[in-house]
Amino acid sequence: MRIQQLEYLEKIVQTGSMNEAAKKLYLSQPSLTQAIKELESEYQLQLFYRNKTGMTLTNDGREFMNYTRGILDQVNLLNATYKVQTTRKQVFSVSAQHYAFVVHAFVELVKKLGGEEYDFTLRETLTENTLNDVQTFKSELGIIYLNTFNRMVLKRLITDKELEFIPLFDAHPHVFVGRENPLTKKKTLKLEDLEEYPYLSYEQGETNSFYFSEEILSTMQHKKQIKISDRATIFNLMVGLNGYTISSGIISSELNDEKIVAIPLEIDDQMTLGYLKHKKSTLSVMGKEYLELLKQHIRNYGFEIFGAPEK
Repeated sequence: MRIQQLEYLEKIVQTGSMNEAAKKLYLSQPSLTQAIKELESEYQLQLFYRNKTGMTLTNDGREFMNYTRGILDQVNLLNATYKVQTTRKQVFSVSAQHYAFVVHAFVELVKKLGGEEYDFTLRETLTENTLNDVQTFKSELGIIYLNTFNRMVLKRLITDKELEFIPLFDAHPHVFVGRENPLTKKKTLKLEDLEEYPYLSYEQGETNSFYFSEEILSTMQHKKQIKISDRATIFNLMVGLNGYTISSGIISSELNDEKIVAIPLEIDDQMTLGYLKHKKSTLSVMGKEYLELLKQHIRNYGFEIFGAPEK
């Protein structure tokens, strides 16, 4: 086994494609395929399922990746300590529902630890994709929320995918609106206050189950409703159409959210926001640092962090 083979393996997992990994590694695809076959032969394991849509880790492959990442992290630290010129790029990936605090912590991580070379990925994506990315090791961490409505269904999926959910903090639901919206005249809002305004929500793809919704009260009917796919668009529609959405209440003025206001919603519900990790993996140095930055950013908004895993 060569360290280079483990780096090849990591790149295939990141891209989900032998062809894409070969391009990023500046290798021919046959050379990369042969290197992985030799690794599988040496350890008598099948690391990937190969199909038309790409490469997916087998159960043995997922466990093997857990050890692989640990080895590569140690090699990187060794090289950095003794100033070897061929230090491995810093690598980290996180998937999440659409939250400003996730992006803010990611920005701080890049500034703090990115260095001269890095290969980081931030995926603001669908709820189901967030779970799948962590399950398949495309991302080390995933950020989602649970509440009384979706908890049972999502916890079952989390268990089935061999993941664990570690709660970070509880947030009371807030209504996000543009600063010029007439609703900003109120200190708190009731559901009936929202009836005449366009309701904005993130689409969840083909698996458009209410349980995957990023917004609470997903089964409610609305007179005006618009589904969107990214956070920049939802903010533009809040400003341009006086639309609204419901989320945690955290807005980052440092990331150009200054045109948006969060107003408490008078409703008996809580959102528990937390992170997903694979049960068979241990957090990398980069993953641990990201979580510390995430927690610090959340504390700065006055929320109390609690760290014991939810059972």
